[in-house]
Amino acid sequence: MVARHIKTPGLVANTTTNQKVSAIVKGVIDDIRINGDNAVRSYSEKFDKWSPPSFKLTEDQIQECISKVPEQTIADIKEAQKNVRTFAEAQRASIKDFEIEIQPGVFLGQRNNPIATAGAYIPGGRYPLLASAHMTILTAKVAGVKHVIACTPPIAGKIPNATVAAAHFAGADEIFLLGGTQAIAAMALGTESIKKVDFIAGPGNPFVAEAKRQLFGEIGIDLLAGPTEILIVADEHADPFTVATDLLSQAEHGPDSPPILITTSEDVGRQTIKYIDQILPDMPTAELAGTSWRDFGEVVVVDNLDEAYELADVYSSEHVQILTQNPRAALEKMRNYGALFLGEKTCVSYGDKCIGTNHVLPTRKAGRYTGGLWVGKYLKTQTYQEVVDEKASGEIGRLCARCSRAENFEGHARSGDLRAHKYLHDTYSWIDEARR
Repeated sequence: MVARHIKTPGLVANTTTNQKVSAIVKGVIDDIRINGDNAVRSYSEKFDKWSPPSFKLTEDQIQECISKVPEQTIADIKEAQKNVRTFAEAQRASIKDFEIEIQPGVFLGQRNNPIATAGAYIPGGRYPLLASAHMTILTAKVAGVKHVIACTPPIAGKIPNATVAAAHFAGADEIFLLGGTQAIAAMALGTESIKKVDFIAGPGNPFVAEAKRQLFGEIGIDLLAGPTEILIVADEHADPFTVATDLLSQAEHGPDSPPILITTSEDVGRQTIKYIDQILPDMPTAELAGTSWRDFGEVVVVDNLDEAYELADVYSSEHVQILTQNPRAALEKMRNYGALFLGEKTCVSYGDKCIGTNHVLPTRKAGRYTGGLWVGKYLKTQTYQEVVDEKASGEIGRLCARCSRAENFEGHARSGDLRAHKYLHDTYSWIDEARR
C-alpha cells in the first residue's frame, strides 16, 4: 500500500496519561474515600463554584427544570429517547439465556443478569451533552438495572435544565448536580448522601476519564474514552462539501479531536481542504474545530477502496463514515471502528444525538478489541452447571482428577476422586486414611 498525505497533522496525538492530571485525580479520590461528602463539597466549590444545600435534586426541583425547557426541546428529547430505547430493546432481545444437556444428566447454562446499581455521568462544561443521558441511563434501564444515579455538572453556575429533563425522562432514579472527578469518586466509593454504584458509564473530560481508570476494579466502567474522532472513507463520487462539513462536525468537540479523510481521489481530498477553509470562518465553534483540523487533521490518498478500508482499520477510529457508491461494502471489509455510518444520507451527528445507536464509543484504537456502550455492558453473563446423574458425576470426577493431577492440583483432584468414590465406588487410599 502506498498512501500519500496531502495534509499531515501538525501535532502527534498524545495517548499517554498526563501525570499532572493523574496526580490531581488521585488526590481527589483519596480525599473523598476518607472524608466523603465534606470532600465532595470542597472540590465542587473549588472546581465548579457550586455548593448548594444538597447536590441531589428533589422531585419539585426536577419538575421546575422541566418547566423551563422549551416544548420543542422536550418533544425532541422524547423522540430521540424513543429511538435509543427501540434499538436498546432489540439488543436486549438478541441476548439469550440458555441451558443445554451436554450428556445425559449433565446440564450447563447461562443467565444474563443486570447489574444492580449504575452511575451515569452526563458531561457539561463546554457543551451540555444531554444526549449522553439517553445513551447511559436509558440503556441501563432497558438492561434491567434497578437503580441508576445520574450526575451532571452545573454550567457556569447554573442548572442545565435540558440535561436534567433528559435524565429524568430516561429513567434516572436520582439526579445529582455534581461534576468532574468528585462525581465519579462519589458514585464509585459512596458517601453519606450518594449511594455506591457497581458500574459507571458516560464520557467526560480527561479528569473524568482518569478517575474512571483509577477506580476501575472497585467498580466496572464502560470504557476509557479519549477525544472524539472521525474518519471518512470517500471515493471519487463523494461530495467534497459534505466531506468537509462532516469532518468539522466532529472537530468542534475540542481542540484535540482528529478529523481524518482517506480517499481514492486526490481531487476530492483537495476540494475538501478548500471547503474546510471556506466553512471554518463562519462557524461559531471555529476556534476549537480549526485547532483540531490544523493540529490533527489528515487527508490521505490511496489507490483503491480495498486500501482505504485496510488503512481505516489501522486507524481504528471512533466514528467511521463511508461516502462511497457502495457504502455497505464496509460492513464486510472493515473490522476496527467504534461505529459505522454508511452513505451520505446518514452522518456521525445522527449517531451522536438522535438516531438510536449509542454514542459512547471506543477511541484511541480501542475499536481493535472492544465495541461501545450497549445493553450488554449492563449485564453479567453468568454460567451454571448441574449434574443429576450419578454415573455421569462419577465419570466426570475421574476425568477431573486426571486433568487436575496433570497440573499438580491435588486438592482439585480429590474433589473429583470423591465423586468417583461416592457414585462409582472407586477406592482411594487418601479417602480411606482420612476416614480412619
